Amino acid sequence: MEKTRVLKKAKIFYGYWILVAGFFCLFIESGFVYYAFSLFVKSLQTDFRWGRGEIMLGLTVYLIVGGVTSPFAGKLVDRYGVSKVISISAFIAGLGFILLTQIHNLWLFYGSYAIIGLGMTGISHVPVSAAVSNWFKKRRGTAVGIASIGIGVGGFVVAPVVGGYLIPNLGWRASYFILGLFTWAIAIPLALLVMKTKPADMGLYPDGVEAAEKEVVETKAAPSVSDRLSLGKAIATSVFWLIGISYFLGMVSQSGVVQNQVPFLEDTGYLVAMAAGALGAVGLGSAIGKFFFGWLCDRIQPKYAWCTGLVFQAVATIIILFIGPASPLALIWLYALIMGLGIGSWLPTLSMLTSTNFGLASYGVIFGIMNATQRIGTAIGPIVAGYMYDAMNTYRWAFIIFLGLYLIAIPAILMVRRPKFS
Repeated sequence: MEKTRVLKKAKIFYGYWILVAGFFCLFIESGFVYYAFSLFVKSLQTDFRWGRGEIMLGLTVYLIVGGVTSPFAGKLVDRYGVSKVISISAFIAGLGFILLTQIHNLWLFYGSYAIIGLGMTGISHVPVSAAVSNWFKKRRGTAVGIASIGIGVGGFVVAPVVGGYLIPNLGWRASYFILGLFTWAIAIPLALLVMKTKPADMGLYPDGVEAAEKEVVETKAAPSVSDRLSLGKAIATSVFWLIGISYFLGMVSQSGVVQNQVPFLEDTGYLVAMAAGALGAVGLGSAIGKFFFGWLCDRIQPKYAWCTGLVFQAVATIIILFIGPASPLALIWLYALIMGLGIGSWLPTLSMLTSTNFGLASYGVIFGIMNATQRIGTAIGPIVAGYMYDAMNTYRWAFIIFLGLYLIAIPAILMVRRPKFS
């Protein structure tokens, strides 16, 4: 009797609830850490007299820990499912934010962000993309793009709230405490009550199709060897390394510019609220870009979609090089929206490049390694720019270097050819 009830087709396909849960998980990681981090720089610098390079090293620690643990998170997702991984990881991440309220030296600062990095790895990209890829086949790119909108919305919503209200009115310690509480309050219930790894866990099929329809689709579809591709075989392909190189270099540049745009704009003469607003505009552009590039991946090869995103980011980097004290506000918003659109490309395209080239059998661990590559790149960019600023008192040469890296990342991804196995 219970089985019949579970298999009965629901009015709303449950996969859409997976998208909602994935949206908020990515919202947390993006808004609470990636977009919020630079908003604390000035306050920490004022209270502790730390250098900007020293502070940016905290984000580097966070991202490196996340990168190193991503493959393990992928294995845990493949073995235990997304619900357990996300709920435990959310508790760890929230604990890291609470510890930040008690810091008084750099080592505690770095240690707290290491704990947050460990936790956020199990909340965000790896489990969300794995779940969405399992629940959707026909429009997988669009589905990943919809869930990924949470990344951009996180920046659009959280950056202005933290930078424009929480830190000025409550202080940076209370702001960290609030971020920790919201991590627990949002992610843990979603993981336990909503998240399911595969449709089969509920007696359902991808895309909400009926059992008979599924049999027809599978009969017509040609079997793909890549659906059974192991991690070892994936690593042995040139495709694996070309994707890794392109995302590593692209993310070095992307994070190097975005994570230093707030102090750059403040140095140029703009108020912190204005700088935070620009950061929020990047998030808005990213939200639009996530959906657009997810949709685009269902219509063109994912490598061309990622290439387009890299071009947007390179153009935005050129624009920020020309922003000065007398620049019109329109130029800042133009930079922010174009950079946001470009940033929006990375998760939908990386997820689709992984599933289309290597299949779903070992998706969690393969995507985990790919995610580690991009996160390590993301970790390097901000600290490079931070230390170059400390040495030269300008971000100009760091931004020029980042522009050059885009010119390597673009041809690298264009060289990707889907692997063939006998």
